[in-house]
Amino acid sequence: MIRTTAISIFFLTGSLLHAGFEIKEMPSRHIDILNDGKVMARVMTAHDTASKESRHETYKVYTHVFDEAGKAPITKGAGGQFTHHRGIFLGWSKTRFDGKQVDSWHMKGCDQVYQKIIKKETGEGSATLTILIHWVTDDGVVFIEEERTQVFRRTEGAGAYLQVDVDTSLKAPAAEVELNGDPEHAGCQFRPSNEVSKNKSAKYVFHKDGLNLKKDKDLPWAALSFNLGDKAYFAQHMSHPSIPKGNTYSAYRDYGRFGAYFVKKIPKGDSLQLRYSYLVGAGEMPKRSYFSERYREFAK
Repeated sequence: MIRTTAISIFFLTGSLLHAGFEIKEMPSRHIDILNDGKVMARVMTAHDTASKESRHETYKVYTHVFDEAGKAPITKGAGGQFTHHRGIFLGWSKTRFDGKQVDSWHMKGCDQVYQKIIKKETGEGSATLTILIHWVTDDGVVFIEEERTQVFRRTEGAGAYLQVDVDTSLKAPAAEVELNGDPEHAGCQFRPSNEVSKNKSAKYVFHKDGLNLKKDKDLPWAALSFNLGDKAYFAQHMSHPSIPKGNTYSAYRDYGRFGAYFVKKIPKGDSLQLRYSYLVGAGEMPKRSYFSERYREFAK
């Protein structure tokens, strides 16, 4: 009886070790978000300027989303078609400050450099991670101090398995910053695996029919479906109503990069708060009504 109890306690304890969400940092590499022992997402934090190649691999901070089994990313990293497209990422191709212009989309003239974890919280249903990122020029000027908070939540229904809320603060510490660009090269966007650029499987749905994305602005959300091997996935990009007006979606490329951008100036010493959410699932694309309901929940 004693031995049976001991074995039972061992297995119970072992299972508890992986109950709920965990945050694990691999210094100078990445931060993993796990649920019940499986990797759900990975925040890429490495920054290595030892060579041109290593700098290219690590010049921006972004978030990989993993498949439902926690085995591998379904988002794109460095390399492939348009190497600067990586997971969930932010940037503006025309970033202006103090009479200068850098490209924080293609990462020309600047890098996004991870500094530290500011805060982390985990529980049975979610994990919250806040990190400090410096947007810094090649000559060492920090023109944006970003506090990026991401909330990772397990979700269910219609094949969805993960929701990532992005609540980020962009501060202009030294001079007024103008965030500018165009729908193809600016904003907060999502890029699925490079495999999608080969199979051309990306398809999109919006909150209503008949939209002209070249003219219609301030859409609440857009959703993407794509295939990886013999599996289908989908992702919804949601822009909170507080996002600056003129928010314009780019959601039509067959390789799957999609998201939204706006033009905005941040006065010196001020901060711009941005809120987005990404819903990710496996299987066929849900109906429009499902995405609309998820957006209503987020917008509240």
